[in-house]
Amino acid sequence: MKNPNITHIINRIHFRILYLVSVLLILFMSCQKNDPLAISMGGPIKLTASNASLVLKQKDAKKTFSYTWTTGTNKGTGASISYILQIDKKGNKFAHAITLDMGKAIYTKSYNIGEFNDSLLIHWSLQPGIAADFEARTIAVIASVSIKPDTSNVVTISITPYQPVTKELYMVGNASPHGWDISNAVMMTPDTDDPTIFRYQGVLQVGNFKLPVNRNSNWGQDMYMKDLTDPTKMYLHKGGSPDDSQWAITKSGLYKVEVNLLDLTINIISMGGPAYDNIYMVGDATPNGWDIANATPMVQNPDNLYKFTYDGILKAGAFKFPVNRNTDWGQDMFMRDLSDSTKIYLHKGGASDDNKWTIYKAGWYHVLLDLSNNTISYKPLQLYIVGSATSIGWDISNAIQLAQDPNNPTIFTYTGALVAGEFKFPVNRNTDWGQDMYMKTDNTHMYLHKGGSSDDNKWSITDAGNYIITLNVQTLTINIQKH
Repeated sequence: MKNPNITHIINRIHFRILYLVSVLLILFMSCQKNDPLAISMGGPIKLTASNASLVLKQKDAKKTFSYTWTTGTNKGTGASISYILQIDKKGNKFAHAITLDMGKAIYTKSYNIGEFNDSLLIHWSLQPGIAADFEARTIAVIASVSIKPDTSNVVTISITPYQPVTKELYMVGNASPHGWDISNAVMMTPDTDDPTIFRYQGVLQVGNFKLPVNRNSNWGQDMYMKDLTDPTKMYLHKGGSPDDSQWAITKSGLYKVEVNLLDLTINIISMGGPAYDNIYMVGDATPNGWDIANATPMVQNPDNLYKFTYDGILKAGAFKFPVNRNTDWGQDMFMRDLSDSTKIYLHKGGASDDNKWTIYKAGWYHVLLDLSNNTISYKPLQLYIVGSATSIGWDISNAIQLAQDPNNPTIFTYTGALVAGEFKFPVNRNTDWGQDMYMKTDNTHMYLHKGGSSDDNKWSITDAGNYIITLNVQTLTINIQKH
């Protein structure tokens, strides 16, 4: 059985809800009847510009200036409005205007200075450095056949265009990575903020270079060349002129070159070290063959970062020097100069050249790369014995050569008389005593002394007689036996 009190409360709530809804409906009908919808009508369209005058400069090519306009009015129709912007040289009455359909709900147009300068020179044939007045207006087109388009006020700006310098710049010459092959000249990098500044950073070799504006192989293009009165200045050589003034690099290495085409300046900065801190050997002459992922590393001289060495076995076969172990084989490599096998050049990754060195006789080799002058030396190791314990004493020019094992090129042997005294093992007979030498670690081990170092650890003989001394340069062991 329902509670009569609860039923009474619910009925009263329903009544109040119905009453409120009725009141709201009456108020709404009253508004609809007595208060017509008010439509806001904007004022006439008005155009403004961000600048009253502009002297354009190429270093500002990525900056912008702009035109801005108000919404205008649709005359109370509620119809949409689209906009047209027109710009023309003053006096043309917009007959030769650039006309842009801006669409709906767009109230500003920004112009890139570099692109607008091109329009001034091409569309209107202006002369660089000479000011001209330009007019702009905006047309508001209302989407109603009964309403005519509305045209803004005309805004006048004085604009001075510039003569643009080249947008591309290259480096060519035997100092550059691709030599005098102008069709493959090195592209310099424009500054992200100032396109009149170009940079190159990388290896430059001993030689010359200049800066063409394109890679045309007919050599008739304009080029930037060295000002003969000031090597930090340059001038624009016009294509076909007989002058040919080049910059010279006297020491190979890593350089940064920065040029400013507006100031006509060039800054050549040595970076103080080689372009690469790691160089490897690869090829069937090397310990790991053509497995470039395990290419044999060379040792960088800590006292001369341009020099890299390898001491070890080389087999009969070929080799070259990649700068990393990337297995795509797309890296730079140092390769053999075809005109001189003692010279190296930097092969650029992806190029088709593939000039290698060849080992004809297996042996223990000393390989030296010198990136400061782009040279290579490689020769089988020879060992000599010198010292007061030997028959020639300290006369290194007559040091006694050790015999190399024909079956194992890492093993060298001295057989002969020794007297009380000292000895060590130079790798050549150079009388300046600046060569590498094998010196004493202890009675059964040795190390490779680097030429020029101050250490001078020798073995001693106290009992004269005939001896057999066997050295293994791979295991750095020595065996001294009297017989």
